[in-house]
Amino acid sequence: MPPSSAPRLLFTVTTDLCFDQRMQRICGSLAAAGYQVQLVGWQRPASPPLTPQPYQQHRLRGWFQHGKLFYLEYNLRLFGYLLGQKAATWCATDLDTALPVWLRARLGGQPFAYDAHELFTEVPEVVARPAVQRVWRWVEGFIVPRARLAYTVGPALARVFEQRYGRPFAVVRNVSRLRDEQPLPPAALPGTTISGAASASGYILYQGALNVGRGLESLLDAMPQVAGRLVICGEGDLSAALRTRAEQLGLLASGKVEFRGFVLPEALREVTRHAAVGIMLLENIGLSYYYSLANKFFDYVHAGIPQVLIDFPEYRALNDQFDVAELVADLHPDTLATALNRLLRDEPARYQHLAENCRRARPQLSWQHEERGLLQLYRDLLSEAMASV
Repeated sequence: MPPSSAPRLLFTVTTDLCFDQRMQRICGSLAAAGYQVQLVGWQRPASPPLTPQPYQQHRLRGWFQHGKLFYLEYNLRLFGYLLGQKAATWCATDLDTALPVWLRARLGGQPFAYDAHELFTEVPEVVARPAVQRVWRWVEGFIVPRARLAYTVGPALARVFEQRYGRPFAVVRNVSRLRDEQPLPPAALPGTTISGAASASGYILYQGALNVGRGLESLLDAMPQVAGRLVICGEGDLSAALRTRAEQLGLLASGKVEFRGFVLPEALREVTRHAAVGIMLLENIGLSYYYSLANKFFDYVHAGIPQVLIDFPEYRALNDQFDVAELVADLHPDTLATALNRLLRDEPARYQHLAENCRRARPQLSWQHEERGLLQLYRDLLSEAMASV
């Protein structure tokens, strides 16, 4: 444990602490570097017990789980909690936690940091509601210029913030921590042939939120044409609708689609290692998605499995460099089925080539490399804060 004299860093999220892998990596790295770290989140009705971590964790509890009343209650409860805490730096994750964290930092005279996991004002749920978007745009315009330190998940989003506010935005990518276990050889994957392409029994993996704009409806519509089965790990606003759609298409009864619900990160790594192909699809319904860089891209690379990937700027740039995926220009079911079948059945040499490229890319695309920049950002921030005292 860090000594009691070590600087204390407090981070806030609205997510379930057990499943937020980015914050687990960030807080774990800072704790390992000698800081006292606390992560504050929200207790959901289905939240599992907290998993042991090398930092402190606290869940707020309340009445509401969605919508305007949730954000109002969360912000009020968070501010009340923060008033009883002390920290050398206060960090808000995304706009939905930012106002109470900024106010607490201002009251204490400590630096305020902003970690933008997404371009919050451009997520589909906000873009579709102009009045709500105006509110969040105001919050963003208030918060971003006041952050002593600001960083986000990828270069494209950093450029958007810099163009909007004329201030520097650092980049800490959502890269997975590289583990000691090696990817399974392609020929040893469940349902694979000696040639390296997955056969009809190999499974496709989607991991992540079941929300609007993730291409999941089109993926289900494609599955009757696909030579493989689909495993879905996650839940979200579309959970019930997607299960109904899969049932109507006959995908549940035939075993072509399996919904596993929430899967804890340690178990999810094993599920990913045993997959044949990963899926990373998004619809172009907001700049946040268009310029995103999701952690599942790196999870699939670390597992050594090729992926079918939407052709958006950050993903194209990485694939141009490493060639680990089939890019699709649209989410039409025929397009998805063709790309998946190319890897699962039709072109064994292509599958083998992408899998080998994943193995070569793993050491370069690792959290061990990415965390160096994170640690330097907080060293600089705390040094500046001490110098100004």
